[in-house]
Amino acid sequence: MLIIGLTGSIATGKSTVSSLLSFPPYHLPIIDTDLLARKVVEPGTPGYKAIVDYFGPTTPDLLLPAASPNDPSSSTTKTTPHLGRPLNRPALGRRIFGTDASRTRDREVLNKIVHPAIRREIYKSILYYYVRGHWAVVLDVPLLFESGMDLMCGVVMVVGVKDPKVQMERLRARDAHLSVQEAEDRVRSQGDVSGKVERAEWRGEGWGVVVWNDGDKKELEGEEEEEEEEEEEEGGGWWTWLLWLVPPVAVLVAGWDLGRNFWLKKEWEKKERGRKVKL
Repeated sequence: MLIIGLTGSIATGKSTVSSLLSFPPYHLPIIDTDLLARKVVEPGTPGYKAIVDYFGPTTPDLLLPAASPNDPSSSTTKTTPHLGRPLNRPALGRRIFGTDASRTRDREVLNKIVHPAIRREIYKSILYYYVRGHWAVVLDVPLLFESGMDLMCGVVMVVGVKDPKVQMERLRARDAHLSVQEAEDRVRSQGDVSGKVERAEWRGEGWGVVVWNDGDKKELEGEEEEEEEEEEEEGGGWWTWLLWLVPPVAVLVAGWDLGRNFWLKKEWEKKERGRKVKL
């Protein structure tokens, strides 16, 4: 089964591409890590309790207000935070998005809480779709390279925009409650999309795909359709059936892909170190 890693920066159109791939004619299953990130921090989960324990004492509005005075969660939050109210995500976002030292530290703490739980959900989902005989699955991860999840992907698809102004305009139109500074902080927290584009192209033709999305949805559909047809031609057919019917072959192919991706990662890091030395 081909794992297509889908990434980009905030407001570049990654979710739109993900939606297009899930509908006809592709019908590809989507593993959306944003949705998984919400799932693993729902009230009652270990992730939720860890977040409340760390951020709660210094973030008074970390939890959403009780629905009513009779809401049981309003009286249990202090004594049993794992049974409390849902997280106030904008308040948590203000704690972690930014480039100063405190926000960087808090973002690292949050990632250490959430990422292991998300990875477990990802592995379970991949196994589920493999058993059901899907030829490919889309792994939608905003921080694909940063988290190291590109290692498990046969193909990486980056959705980018060439004009940063387009990205900021889309973000503020989508999330009107964000100030200019908050929008800029969120864009910076996910990294420069041009770096992700360069890293995808470093993987080589057929292994790294770039979809530019500076135009409207119609233009995006045309470019995305062309790229996906090429992937389907390479990944579908008898090869998919062989991998599904003969698991040892699938394991060998997965191991080879992982080894190649690991080598590419090391070569990229070597290249980046050389570039920094020249600076």
